[in-house]
Amino acid sequence: MTLLKGVYWDLDGTIANTELEAHLPAFNESFKDLGINWYWDPITYIKLLKVNGGKKRISYFSKTTNSNISNDLVIRIHERKQFHYLESIKRNNLKLKEGVGRLIKELYEKKVRQFIVTSSSKKQVNALINSLFGDFKPFEFIISSDDVELHKPNPLPYLKAIQQSGIRINQSIVFEDSNPGINSSLAAKLPTIFVHSNIPTKIDSYLKLNCVIDSLGNDNRVSNVIKGPKLDRNYIDYSYLNKFLISSGYAKN
Repeated sequence: MTLLKGVYWDLDGTIANTELEAHLPAFNESFKDLGINWYWDPITYIKLLKVNGGKKRISYFSKTTNSNISNDLVIRIHERKQFHYLESIKRNNLKLKEGVGRLIKELYEKKVRQFIVTSSSKKQVNALINSLFGDFKPFEFIISSDDVELHKPNPLPYLKAIQQSGIRINQSIVFEDSNPGINSSLAAKLPTIFVHSNIPTKIDSYLKLNCVIDSLGNDNRVSNVIKGPKLDRNYIDYSYLNKFLISSGYAKN
């Protein structure tokens, strides 16, 4: 049987819920710092998440509100936002999502190689990963917004990750939580599992996903498989991921 060799993790909303908990407050603090009369409430921010990447989000909001701020100011806002986000991480305000730590540890013990593919900056990613995992280093490399010219939903981040890992597509799985993310991974032809975050998400109708779950689950919380193979246990584990590859036609017995 073809076995799973590599897992590519998205970060924000997949490994940890960070958008409303850290990114949004950091944006609002940056506006206040620079005397900009903007305030993003959660509903506004959730809509803005359709635009991937912080600087692009700022520019998009500027244009839609006819603010037309300069590119230099966009950069300054984003720099202050990053400062406040990193300060939030230092306060240990963020935690791993249900079942994430368990599955990452199991995959690490099974010698499955793991990577992060995200639209966040390298600095933000490193700070969050260090905060969440400490001395445990399960990820072989990170593809961040600093590493590619085009970001999700473009397939380039995942194509770069595939090239760098050298792992065959049919021995790989992606975990994603957003439409830009799954557009990116599916365009790169990678087997993808959608894991819901605390951001309400309606999956784009044209996207053909073989597995959608509400969480990775744990002993005390059963993972709800909305679409995909049935669970043999209460949660998503190494065995289930191989079962997914086979049932979806990526791998063969």
